[in-house]
Amino acid sequence: MIGELERQGLGPTGNDFPGDQEPPRLRRAPSRASDRNYPRYDWSADPAEEEDGAGNAEAPPEIRTLPWPMERKRAVRQVQQMRAHVSFGAESWRRNKTKSLRKLQQNVREFLYFFSLWRKSLQKIGGNFGGGVKSYFVFLRFLVVLNFVSFLLIAGFVIAPSLVRRSAGTGGFVNSTDKESCLVYDPNPQGLVVFYEFFLHLLSGTGFMEDSFMFYGYYNNNTAVEDGSLSYNIPLAYLFTAAFYFAFCLCCIIARMGTAARVAVATGGRAIGNYSLIVFTGWDYGCLGDRATKLKQKNIYYRLQVDLEEERIKKRAASLTPWRKVALYTLRVLMFLIALGLIGTAFYGIFEATKFSQENGDRFGILGLFIEYLPSIVITTGNFLVPLLCDQIALLEKYSPSITVVVALLRAVVLRLVSLGILLFTLWSQITCSGDLEKEDCGNCSYNNKKYQCWETSVGQEMYKLTLFDLLVTIALLVLVEFPRRMVVDNWSSKLSQLVGRQEFVVPSNVLGLVYGQTVVWTGALFCPLLPLINTIKFVILFYCKKITLFCNCRPALKTFRSTTSTFFFLVVLLFGWGLALVAMIYSLAVIHPSYACGPFRFFTTMWAIVPNSFYSLSEVTQEFLFFIGSQAFSIPLFALSCVVMCYFIALASIYGRSVAMLKAQLKLEGQDKQFLVKQIEKMKRNNI
Repeated sequence: MIGELERQGLGPTGNDFPGDQEPPRLRRAPSRASDRNYPRYDWSADPAEEEDGAGNAEAPPEIRTLPWPMERKRAVRQVQQMRAHVSFGAESWRRNKTKSLRKLQQNVREFLYFFSLWRKSLQKIGGNFGGGVKSYFVFLRFLVVLNFVSFLLIAGFVIAPSLVRRSAGTGGFVNSTDKESCLVYDPNPQGLVVFYEFFLHLLSGTGFMEDSFMFYGYYNNNTAVEDGSLSYNIPLAYLFTAAFYFAFCLCCIIARMGTAARVAVATGGRAIGNYSLIVFTGWDYGCLGDRATKLKQKNIYYRLQVDLEEERIKKRAASLTPWRKVALYTLRVLMFLIALGLIGTAFYGIFEATKFSQENGDRFGILGLFIEYLPSIVITTGNFLVPLLCDQIALLEKYSPSITVVVALLRAVVLRLVSLGILLFTLWSQITCSGDLEKEDCGNCSYNNKKYQCWETSVGQEMYKLTLFDLLVTIALLVLVEFPRRMVVDNWSSKLSQLVGRQEFVVPSNVLGLVYGQTVVWTGALFCPLLPLINTIKFVILFYCKKITLFCNCRPALKTFRSTTSTFFFLVVLLFGWGLALVAMIYSLAVIHPSYACGPFRFFTTMWAIVPNSFYSLSEVTQEFLFFIGSQAFSIPLFALSCVVMCYFIALASIYGRSVAMLKAQLKLEGQDKQFLVKQIEKMKRNNI
């Protein structure tokens, strides 16, 4: 068998060096297998060392990573097993352990891949509409998993202990204040309730919804659940769970950003060198059947279309005269000012709608429901109309497809996130009497208890209504706008229908819808613990609604964009939303006085005040340990070590970046050399003729 492999160009050479080749006179005629120019394998390496996976930089690659047919890989593997020396004792145990761990890791990876959410649907979407549209659905899947895991976290540390406490009959709250006027709060409706009011309560989060585990006001201030030696501090768990929830989401976003950044650095985020990569290495030989093959062909087609479109725009921009460049930049500045004016108008409308809704929130019936949903209606209307106008403005600015996506995302993120910030600012201004606690409404309870008997629940209800209204609007647009538009375009042959045409799936506005929805959940999770579960259900419904409208109502985009850079930018925008929600949580924890009549933090000056109170109830050893962690003797060395580790990774990233740049330059030079040789060959042929 070794002789056969040597004849095919895989065996060891005369000097036993992996890089040596036979002299030209001794070379045999190339066989059918050697015509493929497969790389030689290093037979001088010990197979046992290769299996152990020693981290040597000069070690030969694994057989599975070499570009060989499966038949040849099996033959080399058999030769390796024949050449491997027999080992006993610790060495044999170490080798078997390494094999078992590697096999277990591979089995776990295959198991998780088999159970990955919406795997086949994502392959179908990527094949029919390109990687840009697929990146939206991948981002949506990430948010579904993130919200579901977050709900499990909150349910395990807050909701389940509260259920145990109430089932044990330890309900009620501890009254430790003499401010009786601040304790007036009764969310339960009195008397008989008309049936349609249950529906109104479900939409507005009031009534039976308000007096449930859904909102902050339902949880009381019992400091512990005791059963013998078991003690559980529910208010402290409520606070720490919210903090850990934010930290967990941040870690997930950063980890995913690291993965997206590595892909963007490896590909360069540009079209340079990507043509050969797509043409020669883009095909997946695991595709089985006509359906999978056609999907892969379409996917490669869209990737090439993106590269060619960006190259065409770059060439056109490079050929502009100075006067045309000045005119283009002037036009872009003018369009920027117009877009800024539209966004400012939307902000003012949100501010006035929120103010009007809070001042007239005592209405009942359908009119009262409309007034309660007025901020959500204005925010959703602004988030729909302003990005639509900004997309038309972006067509005049003549950016490349990828830059157009980034610009549209920046404008939409400013609109959506700042509109949410204006809503919160308006609510907090009315809760705190615009910061003047000496006013009549805020003088007694340090907050406006006449209008907000439980202000935390009121904020949670606003976030709940925003989440629910966003889902209802998505379903209404699918049923009342997108399907009728498709039917009119397909069945009515007129110039108007041809001009309108089928809609395109606009990725920037859809991504900002996800970021906006997730930011609302982060902002309201402290006041509505079940909001991550509601958002999980909402995103699952949204996935199927968007999938239906994509395949039934949309056509492939005329201008596609690159998914590598857009995926990273989606996560950056999501990080902005996380930062806004973090600011809202810190302000609520450290500044505003908690409600006296509801919640686990009643009778504390701030929500954060429970932390020092609980700290001083710990043992002296634990207090000294925590004091040491917060002292300079621990923080300064930790900061220095963090700086060293950060500098190491920055230097490593810089080295990798230079290596990638050098390899790209080398590939470019080799391409130019080949073009030169081809021209010389053609010239010699013409001379001979």
